[in-house]
Amino acid sequence: MKKLCLLLLVCLIGLTAAAQDLNARVEVLSPKIATTNKRIFVTLQNAMRDFLNGRKWSADAIQPQEKIDCNFILTITAWDNSTTFSGELQVQSTRPVYNASYNSPVFSVNDRDFDFTYTEGQTIDFNNQNFQSNLASVMAFYAYMILAFDYDSFSKFGGTPYYANAQTVVINAQSSSYKGWKAFDNNTNRYWLSENTINRTYIPLREFLYIYHRQGLDLMADNAVKARANIAAALPVLTQLDRVRVGATLPTLFFLAKRSELVSLFAQASPQQRTQAMNILSQADPANGNLYKALQQ
Repeated sequence: MKKLCLLLLVCLIGLTAAAQDLNARVEVLSPKIATTNKRIFVTLQNAMRDFLNGRKWSADAIQPQEKIDCNFILTITAWDNSTTFSGELQVQSTRPVYNASYNSPVFSVNDRDFDFTYTEGQTIDFNNQNFQSNLASVMAFYAYMILAFDYDSFSKFGGTPYYANAQTVVINAQSSSYKGWKAFDNNTNRYWLSENTINRTYIPLREFLYIYHRQGLDLMADNAVKARANIAAALPVLTQLDRVRVGATLPTLFFLAKRSELVSLFAQASPQQRTQAMNILSQADPANGNLYKALQQ
């Protein structure tokens, strides 16, 4: 009996150590598709969810409560009533803030170049050695990106190995005819996102992600004044990012995820700090200048 109990304990420990990394919520929408039988979209949704949540993406032992919360929302825009699909994929991830019930948005992207094939009931297969399908490669790419951004938010440059994994997915997909994997497809695609994350030009932004979360948000519950001051001191680096550069995808995605949170964060600051934050953010992210003007109030 003791041996049996010990064996069960070892098995449980092994299962815990092998816990998967993502807590992905997947939704497949098809509002523009005229068909009465949408079962294939349900099976696609389930297959995507199982693929993302059933695979070990990181090298670390992840506890169930440490899984990364993320959303994959796929809107089907075209379908040939067989196996060929086109759509837009929205991907978001969040991470918990220390000593708070709040989850901070970390990664947010809207991928409009998503064409793929899928057969009802098909198991989605993927490996890092070669390109197997666009459906698998796109989801694997964003799974690695989610991990990379999350790790960067907890330790300085902690996401490096996962950015490298995402780059491998891009390299393998170069042989395919699908859009989004090549430099000339457009200026804000998977190729450029991967390029930016490993480009030394954007190292300051990756470092800012760490300061913002670990020395800022995670300290808010204990010392909001100090936490806000740490973020304010790091803000000027955002104005130094070259957003005119071809493929400047990373800064765009950063502000997409963080702009509203930054306004809320500095809304409680002193008038002087609010003004400084507004000026810096308006300069770094001029497209959303009107949003930052709320800090004048």
